[in-house]
Amino acid sequence: MSQKLIPLLLATSPRLFGYTAAFAPVTANSSNLLATTKSSFNSRRFLATDDSNMTDEVAAAKAAAAEYKSSESDGAGPATAFDNILSGKWPSDKVHEDDLALAFRDINPQAPVHIIVIPKNRDGLTKLSNAREDQKDILGHLMYVAQSVGKKECPDGFRIVVNDGEHGAQSVYHLHIHVLGGRQLGWPPG
Repeated sequence: MSQKLIPLLLATSPRLFGYTAAFAPVTANSSNLLATTKSSFNSRRFLATDDSNMTDEVAAAKAAAAEYKSSESDGAGPATAFDNILSGKWPSDKVHEDDLALAFRDINPQAPVHIIVIPKNRDGLTKLSNAREDQKDILGHLMYVAQSVGKKECPDGFRIVVNDGEHGAQSVYHLHIHVLGGRQLGWPPG
């Protein structure tokens, strides 16, 4: 594996290794570390209310926003972990795939069910506030996929979340929808 730096599912896992480790060089042991860490998360309670977790999430979002701003001139944004998932370079636990969208389980779930829905072609959709009028169809399709997955995985109800920009704690600049459920969710959410 190459020694270049890559963000390790930064948006979906800033708490996984902590912010700085998300940019650690990939080594032969990285996949073993990821598998071990993923299995430890599967046995955790799904509560993300502690202040240190929020600080990590906000720090990750601020770092991602800075990287996004530095690469924004072409409108495409920086390469993301989702590019590696879409290319098949990184595995994912897929729950839905069609010509336009991919839905997979988050490796750092914030609820018993936490699924990410992404467009397969980013086409400048780095964040919701960048959506163009000609992208209404893909936006509608992503919401349709999100509700379809939500109904199947969370028959008692679910929440849809889209983080947008630095203050919205977005840490992967590839538009994505979180589908959260599997337990009673609290209110207010933020």
